[in-house]
Amino acid sequence: MDILQLDMSGRPQAWISSREAAMIYASDGIAWTLGDPFHVLRGGMQRRTGLQSRIELHPIVAVRGAVPSRAWRQAPALSNMKLFVRDRLVCAYCGHRFPTENLTREHIRPSSRGGMDSWMNCITACRGCNGRKGNRTPEEAQMNLLYLPYVPSLHEDMILRGRRILADQMEFLLASVPRHSRLRD
Repeated sequence: MDILQLDMSGRPQAWISSREAAMIYASDGIAWTLGDPFHVLRGGMQRRTGLQSRIELHPIVAVRGAVPSRAWRQAPALSNMKLFVRDRLVCAYCGHRFPTENLTREHIRPSSRGGMDSWMNCITACRGCNGRKGNRTPEEAQMNLLYLPYVPSLHEDMILRGRRILADQMEFLLASVPRHSRLRD
């Protein structure tokens, strides 16, 4: 299970593994945590005390010091999986929900006609609708968009990236997701 790493101000930085988190805990790099411990790592016996060492991992950890990150200043990287999740696996033209293998990245303004590969020019489309639209704009193909594209916020991007998100992590991230976000549906 991945752990949500924050900077000291509470801004999400990355999803890290339990092993990466344990190294931060062991080097006294954790400033604060959120959520109840969900995993305990046990180590060797301490020579002085005779007690077994243990680290309780929390689902959300804030790391001490400056953590270099420019993620909050730029648009998140676009990938098909994140696009499909942003759009809730729903085709922007027919409105039906499909499994990911039947979905495509659709360029509103076709890339062959100068359309950018960006969050604001890409939507989710089923294979049938994408083929029907072809190398035309939605207006030329007489196909209306059922929803508009948008650039996910940093908190939305962390949700889109997370494979299995614990309830504490989801609650923390959703608290900063805009009210109009499709991830709130």
